[in-house]
Amino acid sequence: MASSVPRAALFAVVPAELLITVSILSGTSTPAQAEMLAAVIVAPFTVWESLIGCQLFTQARSAGAGRWAALRSAAGDLLPLQLRMILGAESKGLSSLALWARRRRDGVPRGGVALSYAKEQASVVRVLFLVLVVEMVAVELMMAASQTPAGLRAVVLAADLYGLVFALSLGAACVTRPHVVTTSELRIRYGAYLDVRIPRELVASVRLRRDYPSGVVTVADDRLTVAVSSQTNLVVELTRPITVTRPLGRRARVTAIRFFAEDPNTALRHLAT
Repeated sequence: MASSVPRAALFAVVPAELLITVSILSGTSTPAQAEMLAAVIVAPFTVWESLIGCQLFTQARSAGAGRWAALRSAAGDLLPLQLRMILGAESKGLSSLALWARRRRDGVPRGGVALSYAKEQASVVRVLFLVLVVEMVAVELMMAASQTPAGLRAVVLAADLYGLVFALSLGAACVTRPHVVTTSELRIRYGAYLDVRIPRELVASVRLRRDYPSGVVTVADDRLTVAVSSQTNLVVELTRPITVTRPLGRRARVTAIRFFAEDPNTALRHLAT
């Protein structure tokens, strides 16, 4: 309960900090005015969050945790679940760029069968990247023509560059984090955003079935759908419900999973044995 108020305050404080920064860079407020606004709105919550974070860190250390483990524990208790999930996905996405550059994959053990799904959406990622490049150039030209302050232009450019990195990391994560079949489990993933591990003994049946659902990761009628380019081609029925964690942290109980694989017959063959 002690950290519930600071968690909620993060959703108001972070936008306020961004607003103060942008107002300074755009010249709509002076540094003195911004400092006063920060002192009134941002600073108290920042201090409060820092104190609670230190308290959580100290408690974890007293319980015997190492420094890094205590820091992770404090961050996990203080930060909202949705923010932790987003940060975790961003971290995995960036690491996927390194894996992609080295032509390696994550989570495919020796003897495991990788089921790729990335090629089907490669064109979408390429179009997204091109649109972001065009948007970045157009916005920069408009800001230059309107004599936008250099500081604000730098912030917008940094945001646009991050968008390009996001598009690349999305594609890289889907390439380097395929579905995996091993002798002990079926692992269904979507890039850095979803990772569902199903013990093989819970797989009651697998069949080919092409569907065209809306959305990417959805849950309806106790069924998880993981679509690629708005399509799935495999259905896995389970012997009992399992709990899955969705991209923003919400959990659901499901008894069936629909997903897409580029070679569904290979998936069917290895899951049937």
